[in-house]
Amino acid sequence: MSAAAKELEWSAPRIWRYETGQVPMHPNDVEAMCRVYGATRETIETMRALARETKAHGWWHSYGSAIKDWFKLYVGLEAAATRIRHYEVNLVPGLLQTVDYMTEVIATDHPQLSEAERRAKVEVRLHRQRLLARAIPRAPHLEVVLDEAVLRRPLRDRAAMGRQLEALLVAGQRHNVGLRVLPLSAGVFRWAQAGTFTVLEFPTDVREPEPTTIYMDGPCGAVYLDKAHEIQTYEDAWRSLGERARGADESRELIHAIAREMTDEA
Repeated sequence: MSAAAKELEWSAPRIWRYETGQVPMHPNDVEAMCRVYGATRETIETMRALARETKAHGWWHSYGSAIKDWFKLYVGLEAAATRIRHYEVNLVPGLLQTVDYMTEVIATDHPQLSEAERRAKVEVRLHRQRLLARAIPRAPHLEVVLDEAVLRRPLRDRAAMGRQLEALLVAGQRHNVGLRVLPLSAGVFRWAQAGTFTVLEFPTDVREPEPTTIYMDGPCGAVYLDKAHEIQTYEDAWRSLGERARGADESRELIHAIAREMTDEA
């Protein structure tokens, strides 16, 4: 700390307050510290962006009750991640949902909400999706394994479900999105009882990197895991999924075939 303080011409207490999170940091101060610690340009831009979000309390805070308090932590971590791996058992992941799809899911889960409140939840999901197209910091790489049942579970509007499947095909062509399908015929994979889960990874070339985090949620809350043995368990599950899931090209063919079925039945 003393060496960094001397290099930056700051007081040691100032750096201590920054490093212990007692005060917010200006993006320019973040960049100065990153340069002293030898961070890459990409990491510097990532940390500057996080400093701006922290100072503004994150865009998600402006949506009030449209986003649960326990989910706000996840949205912040998602925005900071460099790699997101997601296995989904029941629904198309929020980052890849069409407006029609998310609207029906939200209306089904929250029938008591007003139309305005439902629209606010849709807006939150659409705002989250922007991170896949951002330039600075670089957009995270999203890797998704979808259970085949997700593709075959239709919306009430089957044509809308067909459009959702077409949207998945388009998303899978993005340079930072990988999409694979776990076929129903794949059998049981290791730690299948884990159900839906997300693995979040963060920049590593920083002084105190954020640990890899496993995230799972439900209607009443969320679980965050970051202990070494917990991470290893889910890495084993992900590896087993990867061994059984169809490749990218085969997955596209399957999604396309199911989309045709949805269209024909609509």
